[in-house]
Amino acid sequence: MLSVIDALSQIVATVCPLPVIDVPVASALGRVLAAEVTADLDSPPFDKALMDGFAVRSEDIRGERIDLRIIEEVTAGRVPQRSLSSGQATRIMTGAMIPTGADAVVRIEDVELDPAQPDRVIIKVPSIRPEQNVLRRGTSMRAGQRVMSAGRKLRAQELAALTEMGQTQLQVRPQPRIAVLATGDELVPVEQVPGPGQIRNSNETMLAAQIAQAGCSAMPLGVARDERVHLRERIAVGLEADMLLLSGGVSAGKLDLVPSELEQAGVEQVFHKINMKPGKPLWFGVLRRADRPCYVFGLPGNPVSSMVCFELFVRAAIRRLTGEQPELPQPQMARLTHAHLHKDDRETYFPAAIWTENGSLCARLMNWHGSSDLQSTVEANAMVVFPSLPAEYAAGAMVPVIEW
Repeated sequence: MLSVIDALSQIVATVCPLPVIDVPVASALGRVLAAEVTADLDSPPFDKALMDGFAVRSEDIRGERIDLRIIEEVTAGRVPQRSLSSGQATRIMTGAMIPTGADAVVRIEDVELDPAQPDRVIIKVPSIRPEQNVLRRGTSMRAGQRVMSAGRKLRAQELAALTEMGQTQLQVRPQPRIAVLATGDELVPVEQVPGPGQIRNSNETMLAAQIAQAGCSAMPLGVARDERVHLRERIAVGLEADMLLLSGGVSAGKLDLVPSELEQAGVEQVFHKINMKPGKPLWFGVLRRADRPCYVFGLPGNPVSSMVCFELFVRAAIRRLTGEQPELPQPQMARLTHAHLHKDDRETYFPAAIWTENGSLCARLMNWHGSSDLQSTVEANAMVVFPSLPAEYAAGAMVPVIEW
């Protein structure tokens, strides 16, 4: 059986990024930037005030109650018309351009104004340092500097930064369409009360949500019965997507028909079975076509196995499809808050809750009863990775975690 890292390597080697498309910035949320963007101007494009108050020469503010003459008022969007000389001040608003000669802004809270002398201001602070409450041109970004690299997933702040640089169209990868097909005669719709030997189809709901969280479009296909003709028909529909996720039917049971039906449909197997827990039966393959391939994952039917395999392997394939960096999962180190005896000789991905406490990442294992125990994952937001060696872990031990 493959190791987890070897399986991830084969996924990355097999999956090819989707072709680049142009979209308006307003439609780019959640997409992955496909080309580097450079600044077309300095940011900020001029020296600006960070506070409402008075632009001054810092060398003039030396002593108690300095009296300065107000020569101008500058609001945001206006250009100062007068340079500042000794003994003068310009009333200024947040975001407005600093006049020539000024090197600091005194806050409005630190001055005194006399309505009888509208052209005078008393500075109440005994001193102000140069550059105080001033943001100089190009502090955040210089023209020609790289604003953003390819491979970044675009959130609101990235879109705002790109808009500031005059970007109206962005090169991104398309949003992958991912079909979800649950298999098994034991599955019934969510609204139906299960009969003897039956369970509700929770995997479809879970996988569709994980797909949406990954920034992709889910295509739920319902349940395929454990019967070749029906399974074959459903697989054919799913193979029209960029990726097909099948849940169940990939182990070694009499009715585990998925691998043979995928082969019948022309899907080339890349690997089957991983030396891990949960998720050992995972199947991965590709349908190669002239226009575009379809990547296929046969996920285990047990819900926690399916969830873990999605977070590890399907997400890596999605990142590869969309060009998002980094492609592979990025473990962090966390302090285990309690002792744990790891008995398994397979690499284990254990549901856990992680949080930050006193600047340190902490992890608490869930009371997990195996790959069918979906309820134990409700309070989890990560998984602790235990290597394939039985070992005792003391409270306080550092362990790798992968956030969900």
